[in-house]
Order: sequence, then C-alpha cells, then structure tokens
Amino acid sequence: MTPHVTFRQLQIFVAVARDGTVSAAARQLSLSQSATSQGLSDMENQLGVALFERLGRRLRLNDMGRHLLPHAERLLDGMADFVAAAQEPEGRLRGTLNVSASATIGTYLLPPLAGRFSEDHPAVDLRLRLRNTGEVITDVLRFDADLGLIEGQCHEPRLVSEAWCEDRMVIVCAPQHSLAAKGRLEDSDLQQAHWILREPGSGSREIFEAALLHHVERLHIRMELSQHEAIKQAVRAGLGLGCLSWLSVAGELERGELAQLSCGLHLTRTFSLVWHPERYRSPLWQAFKVYLRENEGASPVPW
Repeated sequence: MTPHVTFRQLQIFVAVARDGTVSAAARQLSLSQSATSQGLSDMENQLGVALFERLGRRLRLNDMGRHLLPHAERLLDGMADFVAAAQEPEGRLRGTLNVSASATIGTYLLPPLAGRFSEDHPAVDLRLRLRNTGEVITDVLRFDADLGLIEGQCHEPRLVSEAWCEDRMVIVCAPQHSLAAKGRLEDSDLQQAHWILREPGSGSREIFEAALLHHVERLHIRMELSQHEAIKQAVRAGLGLGCLSWLSVAGELERGELAQLSCGLHLTRTFSLVWHPERYRSPLWQAFKVYLRENEGASPVPW
C-alpha cells in the first residue's frame, strides 16, 4: 500500500528539522504540541522509517531524515509555486465556488477557514451549503457543488475523494444521568441505553453504527435529529446518550454541561474532500483545495 503523507505532515517534518524541537515547530505552525508530535509520528509510521534521533526534548535528523529533508523542502516550495500559478492572469482570484459540507465540518471547521480565504481573496464569492453526507454526495454528482466535504469515506464510484483530516467522536450524557458516575460503557450499557442520534444518511450515524456492529444487536433509538444543537439539548435534558464529534461538544464538556463516557468502540473517522472528475476545476477551485490541505490541522482534535 502506498504511504499517505499529508501536506501538514511535511510542514511539521521540515519545521521540526529546522527548529530542533516539537514545541518550537508547533509555535511556528500555530498547532498544539500534541498535534505536532502526532503529525510527525504519523508520518514516520506511514513511511515505515524513523527520521530523527530523540535526544531528550530535542530531535536531530538521522541519516534518512537528512536524505529526505531536501525532498520535503522542494515539495513545499512546489506547493507554494502551485498556489501562485493558480492565480488569475491579473494576479487576483475571482469567481464563484459552491461548496457543500456535512454538518460537523460545515458548522465547526469550515466557517473560519472560509472566512479567512474570503478575506484574502475579496473578489471570490464562496457559497457554502450545509448538508448531511448523503446530500453532499448528491450535490457533487449533480454538479450543484464544485467541491464536497464529508465525514467518513465516499462510497460513490463516480466521484473522486481524498482524505483531508481526522476527527474523533465521543459518547456523551447529561451530568445527572445514571451512567455519568460510572464513566465507562460496557456492551450491556450500549444495548440498554436510549440514544439520541443523527438521521440516517449522516456521516456521524454511519460511523457510530459501524462501530457498534459487533457489540450490540439492536439500538434503542429515542430520537433522530438532524442538528447537533438539538441532539445536545436532548442529551442535556437526560433523554438519552448521544454520539457526536468532539469538535461539537468540547465547550459543553469543559463547562460541565455534558459528561463524556469512555467505551471500547473505534470512533475515529476521516474527513474527506470529494469532487466530480468531469467537473471543471478552475484556478479558484485549485487554490481553495490547496488552502484546505494547508490548513487541515487548524483545529486539532485531542487524542
């Protein structure tokens, strides 16, 4: 299998090589130290080789790292040249780009990224549509969207998809719920609990049901809701358990309005970019896609 090395991982590798520590590289890239360390570890795991010698908190390139560093630097320089080449002839991006995004991405990740991109390119009309994963794929298939951002993987063979960044889902309950004091869910708890879930067709629902496949025969679903906020309100009211992206419940967990329940389920997922291979990919499309790749770690999720 071909290793999957991301643009962000290359940035982390080069920054650590130049600065000598993970903390210095994290400050340079505006990332958390844990996200920076994880990115470097993921890159080494993908390549199947170590790139640094660990000397306390400092990292020094080993022979393989020194061999790969100029290649990584050329790739980063080439990406910068690519972005410059994507500019319109007068050096200014312009035009309309229609982007459909599934709920978690469209609510918690995309707005600040789209806002900064629009500030940098005031002649661009960036139109965002919030949908569930199935609807995003339909938009892209029908050419109603130039680019889609979905939770999970795309199973539609007529489309092209590319992994963008990772997310972690968590199970939450009201602080006064009987399971809150226990803190951990067994298979019997999963079976007996009442659930407040996203609607069928959403990426969150697909990931959750896939994780439960060998643990629970049948779920007790009390409500199916299409909005994160509605799910959180129902869970806070004690009506059942919810399974949502950490991005959507981080504030409530920090304020003690929701309680997190640990379990043995695999609840990590990949956010993906999706497009139609027959749709024209304009310089604006290319520039926005590169911008998303460059900022894939802008909202790191704690692991």
